[in-house]
Amino acid sequence: MAKFKILKVSKVVGSGSLAVGPSMSKLEADEFAKVNAELVEVGETDKNLAAALKDADLLLYGGVPFTDAMLKAAPKCVAVLFQTVGYDAIDMKVASDNNILVVNNPSWEWCIEEVSNHALALLLGCAKKMKQLDLLVAQGRWADAKKEQNPMGSIYNQTLGIIGCGAIGRMVARKAKVFGLNIIGYDPYIMHPWLAKENGINLVSLEEVLKADYVTLHPDLNETSFHMMNDKAFAQMKPSAYVINTSRGKVIDEVALVKALEAKKIAGAGLDVFETEPLPKDSPLTKMNNVIMLSHSASYSTYAFSIAPISIAKEAGRILSGKWPVNPVNKEITPRVKLVKGN
Repeated sequence: MAKFKILKVSKVVGSGSLAVGPSMSKLEADEFAKVNAELVEVGETDKNLAAALKDADLLLYGGVPFTDAMLKAAPKCVAVLFQTVGYDAIDMKVASDNNILVVNNPSWEWCIEEVSNHALALLLGCAKKMKQLDLLVAQGRWADAKKEQNPMGSIYNQTLGIIGCGAIGRMVARKAKVFGLNIIGYDPYIMHPWLAKENGINLVSLEEVLKADYVTLHPDLNETSFHMMNDKAFAQMKPSAYVINTSRGKVIDEVALVKALEAKKIAGAGLDVFETEPLPKDSPLTKMNNVIMLSHSASYSTYAFSIAPISIAKEAGRILSGKWPVNPVNKEITPRVKLVKGN
């Protein structure tokens, strides 16, 4: 019998979405076996959820937000693990107040290349009006497509403003230099400004970044970034500028974005994430041909998703063997069990 239980709470048991499931790979199973742990998956409406929470040593994100009640119903839980970079499906204050570690799966572990490529793909798509021209050519309207080309801004020697200069933002900067873009950035939380400089980013104020030709968003979702792209922010952008978002949907106030697009305060947007997902069919964004919309797929590739669960399985192994995880979010707390740092 396994000594430890890792509980994944899913919307649909066995869906395999967002976290490892019963069909986990042998590599994941091997990591759990090393510490005598088993993975248990329970649906959010399952009658056995309360009992499963009571016995859980670790909780694994499976697409169901962790509520205050769920955390309090898990007295043995040492940590909540996210396969994803984002961890906004948990109230960090509640977790910390209950001395529960929150561990995420940072971009340098698996998806930094994918998300940075995705952001640049959206930038290029917007700049070259790919959505508009594709639709017109597909409709047999070649002459209209040629007319649609004008006006079309340049990419070379234009300015890219990066909001959030963490691992992904810095990788975007490195790749954007290849296209001859001038890079500026804003990040109020950056601990080592030299990292930005080393990657070609000139750190400036938010106001200056918003005046760039292209603005790409890469912040964590927190109290200061929630709806940071609002009426005031869009009013400061150029009418020829584009906003790109591959971070979190709620960084943008979508009502304000729609107003800015309708009033032609900005030229368009490239969006991989939205305030509500799936994007509602009646969203005004769906009727705009200057908005590229994708399905929260920036981090996805077959390879990236094959290695993402392994990283978090190893984190589970570290914690259950009494070691401090590599990527704790609330590292200032005292966990429920003694964990040794530096191993």
